[in-house]
Amino acid sequence: MPDDVFAPLLARISELGPCHSFGRVAALSDRALTVEGLARVAALGDAVRIEDGPAGEVVGIGAQGCTVLTEGRSDGLRIGARVRHLGPRRIAPGAHWIGRIIDPDGLPLDGRPLFPGANAMPLQAPPPAATARRGMGARLSSGLAVFDTMLPIARGQRIGLFAGSGVGKSTLLSQLARGVAADVVVIGLIGERGREVRDFVEDTLGPEGLSRAVVVAATSDRSALTRRRAAWTMMCVAEFFRDRGAHVLLLADSMTRFAEAQREVAVASGEAAALRGYPASMAQAMMSLCERAGPGAAGQGDITAILSVLVAGSDMEEPVADILRGVLDGHVVLDRAIAERGRFPSVDLLRSVSRSLPRAAGPKENRLIGAARRYLGAYERCELMLHAGLYAEGSDPVSDKAIRIWPALDGFLSGRSDSPAAAFDTLRGILSDPHGEGPADEAEGTAASGASAATGVGVGDRS
Repeated sequence: MPDDVFAPLLARISELGPCHSFGRVAALSDRALTVEGLARVAALGDAVRIEDGPAGEVVGIGAQGCTVLTEGRSDGLRIGARVRHLGPRRIAPGAHWIGRIIDPDGLPLDGRPLFPGANAMPLQAPPPAATARRGMGARLSSGLAVFDTMLPIARGQRIGLFAGSGVGKSTLLSQLARGVAADVVVIGLIGERGREVRDFVEDTLGPEGLSRAVVVAATSDRSALTRRRAAWTMMCVAEFFRDRGAHVLLLADSMTRFAEAQREVAVASGEAAALRGYPASMAQAMMSLCERAGPGAAGQGDITAILSVLVAGSDMEEPVADILRGVLDGHVVLDRAIAERGRFPSVDLLRSVSRSLPRAAGPKENRLIGAARRYLGAYERCELMLHAGLYAEGSDPVSDKAIRIWPALDGFLSGRSDSPAAAFDTLRGILSDPHGEGPADEAEGTAASGASAATGVGVGDRS
């Protein structure tokens, strides 16, 4: 319950107006309407309600009236139907929303009543001023060895999780929701199948994960307007807790469906398609959304964001993936071949980058990371020859050691972690030469000599 039980009621009363503006439908198609009578009242993005019909959103204003996209089919609508102007879309989050599942309008989806918060917030807000934002904070414990060592997640970091379907993306998101240290977790399920929403909440996330989370869901059968709005609502809820000084973990599944919803809305409102069928506004919509996450300004908390991206056919150059790689502070690639051999999370470490390095780790830890990457790269280069029986042991000491330690190193990447320090101890033990050819520190230094060129991370020479 809110601290002041009357605050939501008073907030609702303050939003009531003495009169309402109405227009009429002048022309209509399956999704778009032309509404007369609201051109001098409505603003872009305002909500409307059609008489005996669905809600809608104003996407264009001209001399002939307003162009309105409906949140549902227009079957049964007629010329002359009244259209009520509702004004800008706003939601009123509250601390009592934790543990609840809501739709993009802030209404409950879990069958229980839900009070709005005391203060309504706009769905689209500017990010903190660039010159006032703090830098990324300390490394966060995640409970997963690969993220506690090789791909650290720092407080306030924004990471993209790039994956095709069926490679363990949802399971990984739920593990991070339960394991990453944060005050509040906000989860956006954008365009998910209806069955999967309940499965994710009850089975994958579980009661433990839900107890500190707010889930915003818009299933795939909802209109593009609603699916797009789910991402804005998710971010708005995260900003509410950030502004109260909390550290928020934001998980979005997926940014690709947000981009597809933006494409549907933009094309329906008359914008031309450009980037492989995506309109130019898609890039700006995604970048604006991502910029709202990250470190806060003085007196605020931080939003650590993990945003999933559906990559069809592992094409990392398609527009959504390409744009997000340039905006985010790192990308994690899940590989189908790794998932098919049963290793989860199926992280392709050599194609993944965390831009929190090298600052998020100490000098010795960076040397370990560089060495592990070099050995993984060496194994990948000789794997085909090894399986074909063409590799001759002794031809390359680094490759020889990479082959010896690869089973343990591959298993480490799928392991759990009690803490980053414990995970690094395990990694150090794996990199110690089991044949007595050198201690762990010597192995780290030898492997790290080539790791900087291979990974772009300066290891061993930075603090």
